[in-house]
Amino acid sequence: MDLVNSLNDRLLFAVPKKGRLHQVCLDLLHGSDIQFHRHSRLDIALVKNLPLALIFLPAADIPTFVGEGRVDLGITGRDQVAEHECLVPPTATTGVEQILDLEFGKCALQVQVPQKGDLSKPEDLIGKNVVTSFTNLTEQYFRKLEALQSESTLNGDANGEPAKLKTNIKYVGGSVEAACALGVADGIVDLVESGETMRAAGLKAISTVVDSSAILIKSKHPSDPKLVELIASRIRGVITAQKYVLCTFNIERPKLEAACEITPGKRAPTINSLDEEGWVAVQVMVERKRIATAMDELTAVGACDILVMKIENSRTIP
Repeated sequence: MDLVNSLNDRLLFAVPKKGRLHQVCLDLLHGSDIQFHRHSRLDIALVKNLPLALIFLPAADIPTFVGEGRVDLGITGRDQVAEHECLVPPTATTGVEQILDLEFGKCALQVQVPQKGDLSKPEDLIGKNVVTSFTNLTEQYFRKLEALQSESTLNGDANGEPAKLKTNIKYVGGSVEAACALGVADGIVDLVESGETMRAAGLKAISTVVDSSAILIKSKHPSDPKLVELIASRIRGVITAQKYVLCTFNIERPKLEAACEITPGKRAPTINSLDEEGWVAVQVMVERKRIATAMDELTAVGACDILVMKIENSRTIP
């Protein structure tokens, strides 16, 4: 009862309790200085330095709790939000709003079929057995395919109801990729990250239902909008710091324009004159993934004393 009462004056923030997003979310909270201790058997943790409580939920349930306003904030996959909204379309007062694409947990919900076989396009699965954990998105996807093939499906029956779905969609909670090999399905709809599991199961992707990554979402009427913005700003700062490094270099002023074309910065480079006439020092944010190439190109145009430093945290305008 004490724990429940302590939630009354706190913003509620749902994070995945397990799965592929769990540890990355914990690291993100740590980088945002959201301090908490979670007891191993509890799915609620009170934050020590903010009027905030973390609620650990299955990623698939987070859109429901946030969409109904039971929880103010949440981190989940875009695929989970899309699956929920197929069943419960958002309204003016319900549903979730995306605050930020967190740019991790990238994957795609794809239609997959056996590599050896005559199925080569999603239309080939119409009327056959399809297994998935995402039944709402899968039904919506195949209903659209069937509507393109059948005028009766598009117009509905005499009562105005959609025609019965021809494709037999079955729910499986895990190990979806084994369904074809076991003879349960002709094809599946499942999440693909690297594609290694799919290929190992003898499957190939023939269509993408939805692309996904982790997103920060909020309810349409959060209990404390200012605190929501504060948390979003902190998380955005951590994401930016992970994405960029700070590059500094010296260069002669006549060569500066060429250097700035290589490293234009997130907004613009910071340029300061050096004591040595004709030289400037440049400080600029560069995407981490292209810093090695940028350093090579800077060297080629005459930059020297090139240094790269990690950004621990940041506050930048989106």
